[in-house]
Amino acid sequence: MCTVAGQAKQHPTCKMSTKKNKQSQNCVLTKILITGIVTILILGLLLWQNLHGNVPSHHILNREDLPKISNWWGALLLPMLTWLLLSKIENRISKQGLLPQQAKSQNIRILGLFLLGLIFGIVLATSFIKDYKPFLDNVLYILLALCLIVPIYYSEFIFGFVLGMTYTFGAILPTFFILIIAAVGFLLYRFIRPLILRATKVFGK
Repeated sequence: MCTVAGQAKQHPTCKMSTKKNKQSQNCVLTKILITGIVTILILGLLLWQNLHGNVPSHHILNREDLPKISNWWGALLLPMLTWLLLSKIENRISKQGLLPQQAKSQNIRILGLFLLGLIFGIVLATSFIKDYKPFLDNVLYILLALCLIVPIYYSEFIFGFVLGMTYTFGAILPTFFILIIAAVGFLLYRFIRPLILRATKVFGK
């Protein structure tokens, strides 16, 4: 019952339920909007590439003896990946049960991690185009170090990284690459990082 003693006043639990429903609806609308924007962008990019020559294909591991993967696959993968990653972010936040002020700080952290992934993806793609060896030769070491600082296995970092690489390499190869790195990042951040922090505290005393 959403009324108390015949009064029109809503019960607190009913108010909470209504608030959760509104938040859920807002999340769905946000996911639809972002997924729609990503879909339009990837389709626009592919059509532009098709009209100006051809849609690129890329060899796995950049080796000519391995099969090519066409960027056309990004039209299917990227919208699906966007929806999946946004859903995982939504589920992670809902499980935390944050207060409004905490939720605001959390949203800032999510945006920051997304931008970090986006910038890293753009820098990596640009380094490949320019053949900038100092960065390319050390990119794995940089990522491993980053794994100990931030949770790069979070969906927002993965989302940003794939978007940053899509223009240059399409969506398929960056997705496979970052998922492998994310698996390593999960182990490093969840298990190795706490050991390093504990050792630092012990030796710091």
